[in-house]
Amino acid sequence: MRLAIVQMDAALGGEARAADIAGRIAEAAEAGADLVLFPELAVEGYGAAEAIACAAPAQEDLPASPLQRLVEKHDVAIVAGMAVHAANGSLTNAAVLFRPGKAPLVYAKRRLYGAYEHGLFAAGDSPAPAVAWRGVTLGLLVCFDVEFPELVRELALAGADLVLVPTALPQSAGAAFIARSLVPTRAFENGVFLAYADHCGRDGQFAYQGLSVITAPNGCELARASETEPALLMATIEPQAHAETQHANPYLDIMRGL
Repeated sequence: MRLAIVQMDAALGGEARAADIAGRIAEAAEAGADLVLFPELAVEGYGAAEAIACAAPAQEDLPASPLQRLVEKHDVAIVAGMAVHAANGSLTNAAVLFRPGKAPLVYAKRRLYGAYEHGLFAAGDSPAPAVAWRGVTLGLLVCFDVEFPELVRELALAGADLVLVPTALPQSAGAAFIARSLVPTRAFENGVFLAYADHCGRDGQFAYQGLSVITAPNGCELARASETEPALLMATIEPQAHAETQHANPYLDIMRGL
């Protein structure tokens, strides 16, 4: 499977943001991508604050989303970070998997970060199911979730080959460590591919770390963005090519009691 991830310019707003998303989907599809990953709250902009709730669709309306029309048009799946009103009316910070011919799959972020997110969103309470797409089993998390080892392990034990993480990692003293070291460690300790898509630049609220990455099960980087520039990264996801790593590091077999 060919995976593309998008590092987005955080300053984009409104129609420019929507046009950038549509353009990146078309570009990735033209380059042979099967799946495109966007950052956390890519649709609205992470720093859009109270305006996020006004723009958020209800979960039942997602099949009519412009993003669903784009995946049908380009025959490519996407995972987009976006706000979604859950069935109970609460606003969630979600990763949504859109696939041609399939109903959208929603995962609501379970580990909200800081006062900003707690003031806007309700935390999710359900794990994302592991779901197959073009020969690869996918799992979803959002940003801060990946910093909790048990959440990545949960997906690995469920059979995920590739964990997709939209993020809005802000610049901080520890942010580069998270992007450069913690994310590859999560991939290595679970024997999975891990894709981590961030914003770059700044919006009205935050400055972002960038450093989006696709990491292999052996912890090696398959593609890495800079700290400052928008990017479209691509890599081939071949789980069978990493059987030797998984045999040498049988963490999951031990956890399963095998």
